[in-house]
This record gives sequence, structure tokens and C-alpha cells, in this order.
Amino acid sequence: MGFGTTVQIPGFQSEGIEVIAVCSRTEERASQAAKAFQIPYYFTDHRKMLELKSIDAVSIVTPPELHLPMVVDSLRAGKHVLCEKPFALNEIEAKQMSDLALKTQLTNMITHEFRWAPQRAFVKELLDEGYLGEFKFGELSLFTGPRDGIKPRAFAWGLEASKGGGFLFGLGSHYIDSLFHWFGAVNEVDGKVWTNYPDRIVEFEEFGQATSDDTFRFSLEFEKGGQAIMFGSNVAPFGQGARITLFGTNGTLALYQPGFNPTPEGVVLGARIGDEKLSEIPMPERFTSLVDSRDGRLAAFRLLVREFVRGIKNGESPSPNFLDGLCVQRILGSIIRSADTGMRIKL
Repeated sequence: MGFGTTVQIPGFQSEGIEVIAVCSRTEERASQAAKAFQIPYYFTDHRKMLELKSIDAVSIVTPPELHLPMVVDSLRAGKHVLCEKPFALNEIEAKQMSDLALKTQLTNMITHEFRWAPQRAFVKELLDEGYLGEFKFGELSLFTGPRDGIKPRAFAWGLEASKGGGFLFGLGSHYIDSLFHWFGAVNEVDGKVWTNYPDRIVEFEEFGQATSDDTFRFSLEFEKGGQAIMFGSNVAPFGQGARITLFGTNGTLALYQPGFNPTPEGVVLGARIGDEKLSEIPMPERFTSLVDSRDGRLAAFRLLVREFVRGIKNGESPSPNFLDGLCVQRILGSIIRSADTGMRIKL
């Protein structure tokens, strides 16, 4: 269950939402989650779960290969849908889901909760206020890795490209969504992916080979102007987390974080023409007013949930919705095509 039991169920319940059913591939995990969170029903077949008339909305927290059938079944059952990222295996699947969501007019969102992380939400406000002037270019990096050397890890679905695994889809998608949210549509993409350390432990200490990437690089050109480049790897020993630096005609913004994800207490640095150096920009209290110490992702997720509930009440699909998910999926697919062909891709 992972993210579902660590963040999603606690987040929903903390927002006063009644979680009445949980579904997992194995009965043991489903029953354990139901017992731990006092959930009345548990299932191993999502289609059986969807027969419950008391369910208004479904949150899909599965590997990407299962998103299409589960989203389609949920929408056809008349349920509002919150879907985990990455949205799909490819653009074709993403379009099929977004088209069906538009047809049903049910509320739909993608779990890009980091739009509500204080750092990134504050940056969005500063950009909208013109802090940078005209955006010109951005540089992003995400490097993490073990301190005791690279060793074969246990095999899991995230190591299979055919199932939507890989560092680009898993973590790169969050950063692409942030760039899309900040600067709008992308019209050109260039990229490369690598599997530097494919060895994995399968069972009984036998070895297998991962097919998904552990390292990626991409550059994006935006329709409104400006470019961004990113380099990321989860096999970088002593990697110090993420850095985002944005440059414009009037100034610079910089964000740093120690790990994969932005922290609740994240700091934004900035400087405008005439300043001597980058310095911390005081964070407005409204971005940090919700505190949830159980997990660093919970506050941001709960704010996303509030938007999801608002969307259901108002009959709309707040951003990031399935159309936004389709745009991000198109960028991800273009990075892979660029890596395969060695060509820059026009969207």
C-alpha cells in the first residue's frame, strides 16, 4: 500500500473524509489497512469495490500500468477520481482517460501534491507577481544515492520500464509538473535516460536486470519563452538532494532541498537587480499554516485534497487535472522518444 497508508488514508481522514473501503492485490494487506484505519470494507478486486453505492470518489495509488483500467472503471461507475502520478504508461493512455473524464464531467485530479509544498507554492506566487521579470532559463538537479556504494537492490515493479517504472517517471514527473505549472505549455523537448546499475536481486539471491532508468537528463523549451534543463540520478553516492534555480531579466530564485521531495519548512532564496546577493525571502504564513508532522508530504497532500473536495462540490476539476496530466505525460513520452532517436522533439 505504501503511499496510500502513509499519506493518503491519513490525509483523507484528517480532512474529515470518510474512507469506507480499501483495495489491494493481496487480501492480507487490504485487511491490515482496513483494521489499522478502521475502514469498514476491504477488497482485492477494484471492480467489486466500485459496486458500493456509498462511494463518491476513488483514489488510485497503484503502479502506472493499472491506472488506465482502474480510472476507466471508476469513471464509468460514476465516481470522481484522484489518480497518482505518473498518470499513465504513455500519451495514448493518458488521452483516453482525459477524454473519458471530460465526457463524464466527473471531478478528476492528479496527485501532484507538491504544487502545495510551501517552497513551490510561494515560487508560483512570486513568478505571477513578476519577481523574475521575463523568465529566461532554469537549471534543476536531483542527485541522491547510497553512502556505502551501489549494490544490487531488491527487484520491484518500479524497475521495469514496461510498467511505468524509472526515476524519470517516478520523480522527474513531479519536477516537470512544477515547471509546467510555473511556465506553461512546452513546445520542444530533448532528453536522455540511462540505466547505469541494472543489477537487481530477484529471489533467492538470484540476479536480474532492471529495464527502467536510474538517471535522466532533459531540456524543455516553453511556448511563452524560456528554457529549463534538469539532470537527475538516484545512483549518485552522497548526492545532496535537489536544487532549482530560475533566472529572469530582473532577478533569480533558488530552492534547495536535502532529499527527493520539498520539505514543509522549505526556504526560497531570491535576488533582484540591484541586490548584492541571494538571500532568504520571508515565507508568507499562509503557505505554512497547515502543519502535519506525521510525514513531510502530508500537509501538501491535504491541501490538494481540499481542492479535490472543492471541485466535487462545484462540479469542476481543479488543476492539476487529467488534462494537465496529459500534458505532463506528453512531455515524459517526448523525453523517451528523444532518448531513443537522438532528436529534439517538437510537441
